[in-house]
Amino acid sequence: MNLQSVKTIYLAEVTRSLRTVLQSIVSPVVSTSLYFVVFGAAIGSRINEVDGVNYGAFIVPGLIMLMLLTQSVSTASFGIFFPRFSGTIYEILSAPISSFEIVLGYVGAAATKAIILGLIVLATARLFVPFSIQHPLIMLLFLLLTALTFSLLGFIIGIWADGFEKLQLVPLLIVTPLTFLGGTFYSIDMLPPFWQALSLFNPVVYLVSGFRWSFYGTGDVSIWASIGIITLFLCIALAIVHWIFRTGYRLKP
Repeated sequence: MNLQSVKTIYLAEVTRSLRTVLQSIVSPVVSTSLYFVVFGAAIGSRINEVDGVNYGAFIVPGLIMLMLLTQSVSTASFGIFFPRFSGTIYEILSAPISSFEIVLGYVGAAATKAIILGLIVLATARLFVPFSIQHPLIMLLFLLLTALTFSLLGFIIGIWADGFEKLQLVPLLIVTPLTFLGGTFYSIDMLPPFWQALSLFNPVVYLVSGFRWSFYGTGDVSIWASIGIITLFLCIALAIVHWIFRTGYRLKP
């Protein structure tokens, strides 16, 4: 493996994020804190506990997952789209570096940023409510798997998009709505039976539930189902990326 090439791409992407620190780090943290204040104050005053957990603490894993999904997709998609837009992607493709190393550099940088933001939100939430993490290793596993999977999804979107409008299409119209409807701010057990059954077709439910289980030992679905779903998504994303480089889809003029 050409580690120097991976390091170059990785550091270039991380440096790009640091150059826009207000947009990349401060803005998402502030917006997530506002979600926490608004939902915690408005709804928390009416709902004391959910599944035996204080409502303010209950929404912490959901808020972190919301941040993780949106930031992973947006960072990775723009990271690969801009070289395509500017034409510098052809210099990278002609360099003595494999497709795996290219993906590792771009996706690794996006996942790193998303994980750091998730940990910052976790620390920020501690300022608002006390909470515990019963299974810290499972929490870190979900952070890593989710960040990698959705960074790969963002990478795929960045390859697929042929304009800035399409770059935002999937995150705004698919990822964000599924996250809000995936039990971020509520338990699906609170829904009528029909909507509970329908929610099980939302893959984000499994991610939020598994992540919440790592905090409080309770979730809407089995922890093994959650791990199985995120692993399946990761394998599908890897297969699509492999197909993209094998066929040259949107990479070759």
